[in-house]
Amino acid sequence: MELRQLRYFVAVAEEANFTRAAARLHLAQPGVSAQVRQLERELGEPLLDRSGRSVTLTEVGAAVLPYARAALAAVEGARQTVAEFTGLLRGHVAFGLVSGADAGWEGRAVSLLADFHDAHPRVDVAVTTDGSERMLLALQRGELDLALLGTAESEPPAGLSFRIVVDEALVAAVAPDSPLLALAEDGRIPPAALRDQPLICLPRGTGVRGVLERVCADAGFRPRIAFEAAAPKLLAGLAARGLGVAIVPAPAAARAEGVRTLEFDGARPRGRIALAWRADGPARPAARALLDHLRTALGTPGRKGDRTAAKP
Repeated sequence: MELRQLRYFVAVAEEANFTRAAARLHLAQPGVSAQVRQLERELGEPLLDRSGRSVTLTEVGAAVLPYARAALAAVEGARQTVAEFTGLLRGHVAFGLVSGADAGWEGRAVSLLADFHDAHPRVDVAVTTDGSERMLLALQRGELDLALLGTAESEPPAGLSFRIVVDEALVAAVAPDSPLLALAEDGRIPPAALRDQPLICLPRGTGVRGVLERVCADAGFRPRIAFEAAAPKLLAGLAARGLGVAIVPAPAAARAEGVRTLEFDGARPRGRIALAWRADGPARPAARALLDHLRTALGTPGRKGDRTAAKP
């Protein structure tokens, strides 16, 4: 069993396609296929099912994949440890950034990554922008090292650690002639007032959308989503035109033009962004260095404020 065989197997498993895996590895497809078949012969079991339009893992392949990733990470860790002794950190970090964050938060994330690059110019950071639910799964599978993502929860799911870095009230942004304004008392409405209202929100799979769905479920109804978009500013703009009620973080509503803001009675919903990583810590030294950098920049250094999923 050779490391390159494990590397090829992991690439094919993640791409679900030999041609895409070969392009990612900058190799010819027949060579990748031959090496993966050699690995299967050495293990005595097929790891990949090639019968469909896309390549899928067999039951054995799914069981082997975490070990293959761990072996590659261990080798990379050994290389990076040597690099650390020479005083020059090298390596690769897979970093996820929530889609739908406001421009100010995205700008801050860019600044944090730029500062890290200035300190460690030999570290490559691959940034993925995606929905929060998919990024949580990618963290759990080891496809991402770290992520800044939206969450409807104050505690992380199994196998992950969180640090909440943004915690803002969610509000309803409405046009100046919205009938909801007449229902408000001291600028507040009950969540039940959203029943039958056309709602404008971030897409499914984002933290804010999860909070909205939970608030509506607790009030006994399902939200009627009229518009969804990935930018809070756009959501508020749609509300200003009278197209519905936008559910957005309070700072985004405060910066929007042409809307009135209504808070919620009772347990007020919150929009949260968390820095998330695997509970056992990133395997690669470069990823550990980025985690330490972000912890320091986003809050008290060290583990104060970190939350790890409770063990079953």
